[in-house]
Amino acid sequence: MNIEELKEIYQEKCQEIRATLAEFGWVGREAADERLFEELTFCIYTAGASARMGLRCVTSVRPVLMTGSLEDIQLALARKHRWPDARGAYVFETREYLREHCGLGMRELLAGFETADARRDFFAANPRVRGIGYKEASHYLRNVGFRGYAILDKHILARLAEFSVIESAKPPSSKKKYIALEESMKQFASQIGIDFDELDLLLWYTKTGEILK
Repeated sequence: MNIEELKEIYQEKCQEIRATLAEFGWVGREAADERLFEELTFCIYTAGASARMGLRCVTSVRPVLMTGSLEDIQLALARKHRWPDARGAYVFETREYLREHCGLGMRELLAGFETADARRDFFAANPRVRGIGYKEASHYLRNVGFRGYAILDKHILARLAEFSVIESAKPPSSKKKYIALEESMKQFASQIGIDFDELDLLLWYTKTGEILK
């Protein structure tokens, strides 16, 4: 694929991409705290797995997500996730930490950070938020309406490497490296005249054939 082909696909899919981003914006503005926590749960389930698996797991665990015991959550994930016990524990422990930290008031929590970097660090670098790093913290914040975060998964990294935007598709191993790759992607978006957040979904689509959250 070359840049012109990418731009052609963008013209075909830009309305769908913008509609998806608008939906994320609606979640950020209007959804209840429970939905905002559910989106975090989705990203915990998706890490190291797939978006489709994450969606299936959220549907299965939803009836016990906010009040269920550790065992309730793990049982709901049985045969739905590759690691039901570990991911069930991550969600349960994160829920209980956030209940203690902010009463699970996710909207107030998300609005309370002074910078975009601090907001992402709270989720990515906080040992009490289990099972996600910078990629899935960025994924979560994008899905609840915040702009300017790159979700540098294997599909995005592969495309960026193919376009020689980055040297290697190897996942970044530190915050510093993540931000450096993210900045390279922002510069690329500016150079080709495609909105940065739209480019993220576009690149993912060119690898997967889907536009998902």
